[in-house]
Amino acid sequence: MSSGVVLEGALTRLVPTGEGDLELLAGWFADPGFVEHWGGVPLSRAEVAAKYLGRRRPRVESFLVLDGSGPVGYAQYWRAGPEGGGIDLVLRPQDRGRGLGPDAARALLAHLGGESGWRRVTVDPAAANVRAVRAWEKAGFRKTGEPSVDGNLLMEHRPAERRTGAPPA
Repeated sequence: MSSGVVLEGALTRLVPTGEGDLELLAGWFADPGFVEHWGGVPLSRAEVAAKYLGRRRPRVESFLVLDGSGPVGYAQYWRAGPEGGGIDLVLRPQDRGRGLGPDAARALLAHLGGESGWRRVTVDPAAANVRAVRAWEKAGFRKTGEPSVDGNLLMEHRPAERRTGAPPA
């Protein structure tokens, strides 16, 4: 995993987070609407600083999700084993439902399945979060039928299958 990489989608751009993003991210993660499906509990400034500013690189890569008007969300990915790992993505409530989530997810998948060589990428939305499940499906994820470790819905995408000519996952 390389820090500093900028990922381009059709509607979004993902840029690595840094110390200068603390005020923005602390405000977002303190908002109950922003974290309603991200643990459900607002986070302190110290928690945000420790987890979401890129301090966990290279184990976890953190990004701001931008659209044409500026920052609209946060995304991260991490390697969980030799085949790949997982991604998380959250958008501001007012930016949901505009196709930005699936677009940002596809940009992440192109990077992870391409230059990083991941063969499996997972996400674990709450099963009751129908909007998120549909967004992940639009990005190419499929339900596995197994629960994730925290009881959420486990979904996967297998980028390598697209490169080998097999049908999309």
